[in-house]
Amino acid sequence: MTRTPTRAVASAAAAATALLLAGCGSDGAQAGAADGVAVAAAFYPLQWAAERVGGDRVEVTSLTPPGAEPHDLELTPQDVASLSEADLVVYLEGFQAAIDEAVTEAGDAAWDAGQAADLSLTTTGEHSHEGETEEEHAEHAGEEEHAEEGHADEGGEVTDPHFWLDPTRLAAVGDALAERLAEVDPDGAATYEENAAALRGDLEALDAEMEQGLADCAVTTLVTSHDAFGYLADRYGLEVVGISGLSPSAEPSAASLAEISTLVRERGVTTVYTETLVDPAVAETVAQEAGVRTAVLDPLEGLTDESAGSDHLEVMRANLATLQEGQGCA
Repeated sequence: MTRTPTRAVASAAAAATALLLAGCGSDGAQAGAADGVAVAAAFYPLQWAAERVGGDRVEVTSLTPPGAEPHDLELTPQDVASLSEADLVVYLEGFQAAIDEAVTEAGDAAWDAGQAADLSLTTTGEHSHEGETEEEHAEHAGEEEHAEEGHADEGGEVTDPHFWLDPTRLAAVGDALAERLAEVDPDGAATYEENAAALRGDLEALDAEMEQGLADCAVTTLVTSHDAFGYLADRYGLEVVGISGLSPSAEPSAASLAEISTLVRERGVTTVYTETLVDPAVAETVAQEAGVRTAVLDPLEGLTDESAGSDHLEVMRANLATLQEGQGCA
């Protein structure tokens, strides 16, 4: 189960009706257009980047309600139709199946942030099923096929979309977003460029802090609830083992859990990381089996009242402190 970055889209969960209608539905979009460019962002990191780059010239709404797990997002037909009213829809192809299907309603207004993020990390999507019954194997194989649908290339590899946990990649998306907003609103081009530069400065400062803070860690294996931290690990010289793979809702086999618990003991891992927005039970089981502690590491897929900060920068710095303690960084 040594980690190669992964990711999945799981079906289920909360409709975004009220938020969409308020921000980019028929009435909301027309009101937003009167005040500025109406932007619909798929989930929190893209919402935050759009707000920072757009500034006062944009009205940004999130298609994923606060506290909802973005992998599980479902949209009603009315929600889908409302996307045609937005001036710009910022999404990440391959991350949320419901939005991938819905952006056709946005036409030329749809913009895939993944192209600017350089989604270079992949996995074969293979999982261990040793020791499972035929029924259990069929069930998990079905979960993985659904999770990886739309994300595998001809070689069977699955793209990891969680780029925003690498500050440098998020800065690149901010720069590209400024250019895209300038196409929608040419009068604001200078403002968008200036705001993107300020965002890049903040993210480069964060990157320098993380590089220094994670430069000398006693343990370099990062065991996480699901496979969301590949770009962070790649940037700062860590190796990730995701317990649940790409999809936080997928349940690993008993054999996989035993394999990870053994790995935790053999590599001297002292902390297994649970997440916000995801049931911690599976990660807690691994930690208990291996006799180690747990700590919360936020994949920043959405903010809640329990988040360790009020925005992306604050939560990332809280993550850094958590990692320094959990990985034994000097």
